[in-house]
Amino acid sequence: MQKVTEALLALGVDREINESQLTLLGVDKNEKKRYKELSLGKELSDARAELFVLLNGINDKALEEKIIANYKALQKFRKEEPQVKTQEVCQGDVTIYCDGGCTPNPGESGSGVAVYKNGALFQLWYGLYEPMGTNNTAELGALYESLCLAQKEAQKGNSVSIKCDSMYAINCIKTWAVSWEKNGWTKKGGAIKNLDIIKKAYALYNEIKKDVKLLHIKAHAGFEGNELADRMTMYAIQEKSEAFVQYTKEIDVAAILKMRAG
Repeated sequence: MQKVTEALLALGVDREINESQLTLLGVDKNEKKRYKELSLGKELSDARAELFVLLNGINDKALEEKIIANYKALQKFRKEEPQVKTQEVCQGDVTIYCDGGCTPNPGESGSGVAVYKNGALFQLWYGLYEPMGTNNTAELGALYESLCLAQKEAQKGNSVSIKCDSMYAINCIKTWAVSWEKNGWTKKGGAIKNLDIIKKAYALYNEIKKDVKLLHIKAHAGFEGNELADRMTMYAIQEKSEAFVQYTKEIDVAAILKMRAG
C-alpha cells in the first residue's frame, strides 16, 4: 500500500491531472481543482500508485485506456507466472521460513511459516490474526512460532535453520534483547515496543540457540520458502485465524504461489 503524499502527486502530475488519474485517486472529475486536498493521506494499492505515475502527462483518452489495459495485462501475467527460484539448498535437516504481514500498516495482520525437511516442503502454518496489528508484531509472532517448531525438531535430534526476512525481528532476539535484559528491559529513548513477545522469543531462543541457526533472508527475492511463508501471512488475514495452525489443504506449490502476496 502507498499513502498519497505531495511527493507521489508531484511524481504523477507534471502539468494537469487526467480523468483516469482522478479515478485512481477516488476523486470525482467535478472536483478536479481540489484533487490534492481530497486525495492527500489516502491509501492506494501499489498497483494503483504505479499506474497513477505511468499515466503522467497522458491527455489522450484512447492512449490512457491502452496504458491501463497493458498494465492490467502485465499484472495478470505476474500473478499467473510467479517468478520463483529453485528452492535454495537447505542448511540442516530442517529449514523453517517465517514471515509476517500487515495490510495496511497498522491494520489487519497475520503470520506464516513454511517448513522444509531434508530439502523438501513438509508443512505450512498460518495464523496470529490481529484486526489492528503491525508488520513488526506479525514478524515477531512468526519468528516465535518458528522457534517453537524448531525446539520440537531439535528435541528429535534434527539440526535446524530458521530464515527470517525481518532484520528488526532478528535484531530484537539476537542482539538488542541482550542489553535490554541487562538494563531491566528498558532502553534509552523510551519504552520497548512489542516487549511481551520479544521476552518470550528471546527466552526460547536462549534455550535452543546451540541447536538452531537464526539467519536473515532477503524478502521477495524469489526464494520458494520465503514466498510460501508470505502467502500464508495473507491467508491468515483472509481466514482471520487467531490461532496458529497447520495448513491442511492440498499443498500445491504453484497454486499457493498464485495466492495473494503480502
